[in-house]
Amino acid sequence: MKHLASLLSGFVFAVGLALAGMTRPEKVIGFLDFRGPWDPALVFVMGGGVLIYAVAWRLRLRRAAPLRAPAFPELKSAPIDRRLLLGAALFGVGWALAGVCPGPGIAALPVGGPAAVMFVVAMAAGWLLVSRLDHPRAREATGRTGAAA
Repeated sequence: MKHLASLLSGFVFAVGLALAGMTRPEKVIGFLDFRGPWDPALVFVMGGGVLIYAVAWRLRLRRAAPLRAPAFPELKSAPIDRRLLLGAALFGVGWALAGVCPGPGIAALPVGGPAAVMFVVAMAAGWLLVSRLDHPRAREATGRTGAAA
């Protein structure tokens, strides 16, 4: 029961992604390709998400604590560095080429067939690889500090 709210939120998010067409790579590529027949439908999906988040944030500001926790977590930001910018660029290029990013990729698993499974397996392998390469011991062995480059 402890994680029921998270499970329900994830399910609603996945259904929303599927209904909006975000689990269909051709829909996403049609949105990201400005040279071909551009499909602006995902602008409305993103706008709807921003609107819902804005309302939720305003409601959050009225509360001293969440419903099932003693306090809201403290938000910390990291500096914008080369590692962040390279990761964002790699994410964007991959999303534009494949038409899939992590949320829709996982949401597509029940209906996406082998392509969805291959995407999620490749994504998990990438996460594992980065966690191995970016582990503090790996940074120590290679002389990297993990600090902004």
